[in-house]
Amino acid sequence: MTGVAAPPRQGPRRPLARNREGGRELAEEHYPEDLKYHPEHDWARVEDGTATFGITWYAQDSLGEVVFFDAPEVGAQVRKDEPYAEVESVKAVSDVFAPLSGEVIAVNEELADKPELINEDPYGRGWLVRVRLSDPSEIDELLDAAAYRDLLQSSE
Repeated sequence: MTGVAAPPRQGPRRPLARNREGGRELAEEHYPEDLKYHPEHDWARVEDGTATFGITWYAQDSLGEVVFFDAPEVGAQVRKDEPYAEVESVKAVSDVFAPLSGEVIAVNEELADKPELINEDPYGRGWLVRVRLSDPSEIDELLDAAAYRDLLQSSE
């Protein structure tokens, strides 16, 4: 994700009970062990030759309140390490980078009316797209949760 500029958070996981923009509940800082992570703060959940993509807790926290998700079309080809969508927040418009290559087979239509789901549930209802993988070997190039947390710590 380009445009993410806030310093990484340190210390134990902690809940952010309310945000300043609207008093909504936000997700707790965490990085699920079952996901793979891209250095640009995107994640992939890989299952049976497909992957679900989203942005990490760090990315959504850095962006602030998300107000719009510009999704690719179903059928679009995405390439690992290249932008495929944009997320607009009250702070910035940021590119979203594909953690893996493939064809978009689904877009989270719920985000059209509720882009705030990206803030509220970045690893669940705030997922962005599903992709049929064209090169599953790329998975080996992504970070596990521990390596992603190390990346955040080292980038301060």
